[in-house]
Amino acid sequence: MHYQTTPSWGCYMSTSSLEDPVDRIERLAAENAVVIFSVSTCCMCHAIKRLFCGMGVNPTVYELDEDPRGGDMEKALMRLLGSSSPVPVVFIGGKLVGAMDRVMASHISGTLVPLLKDAGALWL
Repeated sequence: MHYQTTPSWGCYMSTSSLEDPVDRIERLAAENAVVIFSVSTCCMCHAIKRLFCGMGVNPTVYELDEDPRGGDMEKALMRLLGSSSPVPVVFIGGKLVGAMDRVMASHISGTLVPLLKDAGALWL
């Protein structure tokens, strides 16, 4: 897994800190084949990360509880999902797959592997 961290800039303000949370989520989701928005203490987040690693996928993980703007991103994810539980949220190929229930349903139905292949996350 590849964990992304946000550098600390002290008193300097980067232009990305002014970015709308939904825009930031969409930008981050488009940068890698598989992106998981997570909270480090969430058991469902851990399970989804293990699922992808067990399949041979190397997801990029953004731990929202370790990001100074993570709270705003969590709220934006809740709006995108229409759900009260914002994590884990998975994007494959820059497209929103959804939370744990959607990912597991795709895995069980056999549609997850083709999504991963199309995104370049699996080569089997």
